[in-house]
Amino acid sequence: MFLKDMIKSDPPRLYPGDTLEKAARLFRHAKVDSLPVVDPGNRVIGILTRTNFLDALLEKASLDTPIDSFYNNNAMTVSGSVDYETVKEIVKTSPVGSAPVLDAGGHLAGIFTKADMVLTLLKKSDLLNAQLSAILNAMQNAVVAVDAEKRITLLNSSAEKLLGLKGQDAAGRHYRKILGEIGLEASFLGTAQLGLKHKINGSATIVNILPIISRGTVNGTIVVFQDLTEFEQVARELEIVKNLNQTLDTVLNIIYDGIVVVDGSGIVTLINQVLADYLGVNPGDAVGCYITDILPNSRLHIVAGTGIPELSEIQTIRGKELIVSRLPVIKDGLPTGAVGKVIFPQLAEIKELAAKLNSLQNKIAYYREELRKTGGAKFAAESMIAVSRPMKMILDECRQIAASGSTVLVSGESGTGKELVARAIHNFSPRSNGPFISVNCAAIPENLLESEIFGYAPGAFTGADKNGKPGRFELADGGILFLDEIGDMSLNLQSKLLRVIQEREFVRVGGTRTVHVDVRIIAATNKNLQASMESGDFREDLYYRLNVINIRIPPLRERPEDIEPLARYFVGKFNHILKTAITGISQEAMEVLLKYRWPGNVRELENVIERAANFLREGNIRIQHLPAYMLRAESSRRPGQQENLQYRDRIKQTERDVIISALEKAGGNKTKAARTLNMSRSRLYAKIKELNIPL
Repeated sequence: MFLKDMIKSDPPRLYPGDTLEKAARLFRHAKVDSLPVVDPGNRVIGILTRTNFLDALLEKASLDTPIDSFYNNNAMTVSGSVDYETVKEIVKTSPVGSAPVLDAGGHLAGIFTKADMVLTLLKKSDLLNAQLSAILNAMQNAVVAVDAEKRITLLNSSAEKLLGLKGQDAAGRHYRKILGEIGLEASFLGTAQLGLKHKINGSATIVNILPIISRGTVNGTIVVFQDLTEFEQVARELEIVKNLNQTLDTVLNIIYDGIVVVDGSGIVTLINQVLADYLGVNPGDAVGCYITDILPNSRLHIVAGTGIPELSEIQTIRGKELIVSRLPVIKDGLPTGAVGKVIFPQLAEIKELAAKLNSLQNKIAYYREELRKTGGAKFAAESMIAVSRPMKMILDECRQIAASGSTVLVSGESGTGKELVARAIHNFSPRSNGPFISVNCAAIPENLLESEIFGYAPGAFTGADKNGKPGRFELADGGILFLDEIGDMSLNLQSKLLRVIQEREFVRVGGTRTVHVDVRIIAATNKNLQASMESGDFREDLYYRLNVINIRIPPLRERPEDIEPLARYFVGKFNHILKTAITGISQEAMEVLLKYRWPGNVRELENVIERAANFLREGNIRIQHLPAYMLRAESSRRPGQQENLQYRDRIKQTERDVIISALEKAGGNKTKAARTLNMSRSRLYAKIKELNIPL
């Protein structure tokens, strides 16, 4: 602040030749103690004070007497650009109560008086008080002011919250009644106290006590409380996060797999050192980049958008074919990012993956051959093994209902062959030249199932194909849509499916155009839909729409006549896929297969034969090639259901041989042997002890 900011513009002034009467009127009107005398150019040439005026009157001068002989020619003037601190010093040392103020050109700009100084100080004091009050109330720390008489004069808003009372209720009270024995006495002697620990109203605080000293005298003290409750909680959380980050960083950088994480937009949020080194980038520089900028052929951004995992796929990275898995990060049922894992070829597990890949390639070759033999998309009814009377009846029913357009509900336990029945109906029907489209309602995430069934319009959601995508209903137009595991469909989708069945039309997700379709629906479930209706998990109206024709497939344990032909069929299938030369199944092994309960039905039988084929390259499948759990199930039967004691001993010996063989192949590694035998490690130890197997 400068002097020119403290004065009024256009001050009263006198000119040479003006009379004492004019001076008297200006003194009375302007209420000032002195009047500047200026020349025609507005430059100060003197000053007429009240004292000069009174002296003129005492000398008997008349009011019409000119002022020229009475004003002081050596008037003290002050520049308007003088700052506030300099003005204070001038006022302190000058005996004159006022002085003319000049502008930059030396012309009269105003008159400064000590009264102006006081008013300015008052305004500045009010502004400082307002600023101080705002600052105090914006502070998170609690501030309490105590005067020299040890009475509280001020609480800021944080102090009110900490102490649980308003400032006006605390003002004027002795500090001990509000703060207790906090140790202020030393501050009244001029000693500051910092970092004291004090508990107040149940809150742990750090207290700083500072005396207020003016001109060498202690006029009070300021007490500042810092509440540690919130800081301690934040510190604990930060320490936990810090430890987790250190652990995660250590784990990510000691494993040999490459790891990269992207957010929902495909931006890299984390990459471990192994993958960064392989890509030739700095981890810090990679974070924040779009994934394809550091890995051009990546699909992580797609997985982050669709939420559909992609496991153990081959991807060429920097000229090498590597095994890559992409997993979505799901939050509240929606994909919010994705994690990519790269397995480098030096790891031993790559051999196992390569073997699986080779097996998959052989399976693809097998199915291609089967499709070629059966005329492409057509299904061979002969591939349904129907030796038992119930299965023959089901095959006859498929022929009878094939010509109809009615919906069919196929029920049965998991693994009984519900999709085979649906394909048989398709093959026998007039729609056999049309498509057979299958949807597993339990395998696709709920938030993606709707777009899979009904398709989506262009730009329907982030990551969607810009041209849109037809759903399974459109793909099945003119053919059959098989909805497997219909009991796992959400109620929301059930209502939409019911409308399509009734109206034969729908709208794509995010679209507006109505799509008309000619589709026959076959649904399948391993659940009790009537129980689901009673619990409110399945719509009653949809159930009756689907259950026009009901086909129940009995479990494998209810049709043991099918076990042997199915097993021999699977032997031939895996001979073709795995390039083995298995000639058949021994009588002892077949007896175990026939007596087993098959909770996994036909699918479990297929897996058992495939497992045996992996352990046996040629010859007959024998009892030692079967899973150990089947042998345990056989040995746990009641005595009346078992063979004689000699046969039980042979089973135990066979089980012992199987475990010894697994241990030898695993190089003595019990964990790996247990995994091969499909049993827990503790169970394997128990068996080793039970069968006296040397370690």
